[in-house]
Amino acid sequence: MTALTDPELNAARDARRERNFTRINKADGTFKVLGLSWITPLLKIIAGDNPRSNLADIWRLLGVPLLAIAVFLMAWGTLAPRVQTSLGAIPGPAQVWEQVEVLHGEAEREWAKEAEFFERQEARNQALREAGHEDRIRERAYTGAPTYYSQIWTSLQTVFFGFLIATAVAVPIGIACGLSATFNAAMNPIIQIFKPVSPLAWLPIVTMVVSAVYTTQDGWFEKAFLTSAITVTLCSLWPTLINTALGVASIDKDLVNVGRVLKLDTKTRILKLVLPSALPLIFTGLRLSLGVGWMVLIAAEMLAQNPGLGKFVWDEFQNGSSDSLARIMVAVLTIGIIGYLLDRLMFAIQSMFTFSSQR
Repeated sequence: MTALTDPELNAARDARRERNFTRINKADGTFKVLGLSWITPLLKIIAGDNPRSNLADIWRLLGVPLLAIAVFLMAWGTLAPRVQTSLGAIPGPAQVWEQVEVLHGEAEREWAKEAEFFERQEARNQALREAGHEDRIRERAYTGAPTYYSQIWTSLQTVFFGFLIATAVAVPIGIACGLSATFNAAMNPIIQIFKPVSPLAWLPIVTMVVSAVYTTQDGWFEKAFLTSAITVTLCSLWPTLINTALGVASIDKDLVNVGRVLKLDTKTRILKLVLPSALPLIFTGLRLSLGVGWMVLIAAEMLAQNPGLGKFVWDEFQNGSSDSLARIMVAVLTIGIIGYLLDRLMFAIQSMFTFSSQR
């Protein structure tokens, strides 16, 4: 077997290094979607790239944010005890983290009670089966207190339901506005009038309408769920509608002319030419709409006392215990973190369908 010469070894080493950098660059898009951009320069250092420039990138992408968070936590912990309220001093990070553990413990205890309830129910029903009394078997739902996690899940279900309805309404109307100047002129006054309306103004109207129209007692959705979801829809559809109309109206005129030359029907022209060109702006609108919907939902849940994180905050405020402020701070941080994750989710979906470099 012939040994490789030094130039051949260097060439093989350079080729391997180039393949590694290619893989790293391909993975960079995924890291950016996940908010982990600092991993890319770290991998480049491991692969043998210039450490100085990559360390500077790591410091900018990871070190600076961590330093800012540390400064914020120090300022919070130092200044919070100096502010006295009717419920005591503003809780610092340590007190808030303590309530995180308390809420998790309460959830675990509630889960254990739920498991015991279903075990007892199953044992009772099994005894009835063995005794030949199948007609007396009953399957009952557990009606214990909602856990903090179940309230988060309720809020997420509500916001996504309202957001999907808003998307289904806003995207077709936005496309029509972008394609037709006449239709856009007709819709513009309606958009400008209703776009600034607060969810607190919509909520009483939605509550009365849902109560009057949704009279069934065994429907798929509860009235409280529909009230919150429709309020989210009414407040969150405008960013998607406006951005969709703008994206469609600003597509390259050459594409429009190509569609005319090829004599494409309206459906094909929209699906093959209009939507692909307008997708970046449509997704920008969707990201804004989901963020608006999440903010609106919390306010709606608080005002209407509908299940979810908003009701949790209001209940703790009304509770007035010494731990209420810390529990409210836990909810505030939860709302912020979930809002960030929702935006990352929408950006991940956007990156799958568009080539936008937006962050």
